[in-house]
Amino acid sequence: MDLSGKKRVVIKIGSNSLTHEATGRIDYIKIERLAMELSNLRNMGLDVCLVSSGAIAVGRQTMGIKNRPTQMPERQALAAVGQTRLMGIYQQFFSQYNQTAGQVLMTKNTILDNVSRKNAQNTFEQLFEMGIIPIVNANDTVSTYEIQFGDNDTLSAIVSSLIGADLLILLSDIDGLFTDDPKKNPDAALVPVVDRIDEELLAMGTGDPGSDVGTGGMATKLSAAQIATASGADMIIANANDLTMLHRIFEGDQVGTLFKASYNPYFDVVDMIQESL
Repeated sequence: MDLSGKKRVVIKIGSNSLTHEATGRIDYIKIERLAMELSNLRNMGLDVCLVSSGAIAVGRQTMGIKNRPTQMPERQALAAVGQTRLMGIYQQFFSQYNQTAGQVLMTKNTILDNVSRKNAQNTFEQLFEMGIIPIVNANDTVSTYEIQFGDNDTLSAIVSSLIGADLLILLSDIDGLFTDDPKKNPDAALVPVVDRIDEELLAMGTGDPGSDVGTGGMATKLSAAQIATASGADMIIANANDLTMLHRIFEGDQVGTLFKASYNPYFDVVDMIQESL
């Protein structure tokens, strides 16, 4: 795949990819590798935006809670604890590579309100101009809607549309889109390229989450692909197990599943959010 012409990229990483599977605790090696790879993309001249899950998972670790909470107030409280700690971890690792990160918390009203949306766009543009890497998360502490966004898959696509990104990379615990569930069907094959998203393709997704840490399944990723591609961005689903692929895909390696941009001038992300409420 040729991504040499890309100028602005959004990378989304899920909770499952930031934690150890056995314990649910933060994987510091993985976060440091992510910071190094994103810093390298910045040094290549790209505008880089990170959409990161993990606030609730870090909050659970901090408070010593083993099981995923089911009550919304508890989840919001853990997000409040985890968000600051997670941002501190990112700041520490990015600083090692001479990069500065800035936190951006969003709610649905950030997009739906015309003034807030324009303010958010201006903020992103200023951050990029200053060479800062925005780290975006839904404001889980004040809005239950964002927690139900789909493990930030949809949020990352909305951010891509908002800032005019030309590439969205969804990092997850899966290799990409398969013809069937590879955990159940050994003959399931990876789909390397998707030229067009249709009903048959959407039927290949599943809404089942991968673990008790994240909330997003393949259905949310396909929904994100619809938003991103209609907004004019290519999208890649790739496995976060090997984060070196972040620089390899810009060297032409075929990684994961590439959804090709299919710009729709009639697509409006605001209308899409309003219809989903």
